[in-house]
Amino acid sequence: MRFLLYNICYATHGNQKKLPLLGMLGRTHDHLDEIIEFIRPFDPDVIGLIEVDSGSYRSGKKSQVEKIAGELGHFHSYRSKYAEDSRWQNIPIYNKQGNAFLAKDTIHGEKYHYFERGMKKLVIELELEHVTFFLVHLALGYKARQDQLLHLYQMIKETDRPYVVAGDFNAFKGEKELQLLQAATGLQNADRDMQPSFPSHNPKRYLDFILHSPEIKINSFDMPRVQLSDHLPLIVDFDIQES
Repeated sequence: MRFLLYNICYATHGNQKKLPLLGMLGRTHDHLDEIIEFIRPFDPDVIGLIEVDSGSYRSGKKSQVEKIAGELGHFHSYRSKYAEDSRWQNIPIYNKQGNAFLAKDTIHGEKYHYFERGMKKLVIELELEHVTFFLVHLALGYKARQDQLLHLYQMIKETDRPYVVAGDFNAFKGEKELQLLQAATGLQNADRDMQPSFPSHNPKRYLDFILHSPEIKINSFDMPRVQLSDHLPLIVDFDIQES
């Protein structure tokens, strides 16, 4: 199975890599098409998208998730990053910001969890036939992020299936922020070489991770040096080992 993880910065990044708040204020134009055409030849079975627009002025009132899924022929699961009772849901540009899964095969189940702390609270749980995925985008603040990791542990310990936990962890201190979670769950890092993923034009920070349970065997890991977003994409091929 091939899994691609990508924080696409609402497809607003383009060639203006160093402008602050670009992801918030920029427009998609034809940049989403470039991202789709980048993804297409990899033919991923599952795609985890961070920072995707569901229909604000940025994307011309059109859902980026639906367009990508339609172009690639995938099923999709999307939800806003902010809880339904969050004040951010009352601000038009914020309430169209979310994360999404796309999958070739039928989605057997999906759940949307929300952390108790932090501005970005969403966790998408996606159940496929043989594996469960969790997609996260953690808080910028260290204390809130640590609380979220504890809450994440409580979520994932409930599953008795092989699983992948992936996303933008905003782990500004690197992999050591995840050590307690990994020790408690047995999660392993798919990137054995620990490559930085941000910013894409000169990667220095370790923000994006694909973690997996011991039953999953990683056959290959790649982080293409493409500058279609401020983050680099992560791609893994894996098998599920029988118990």
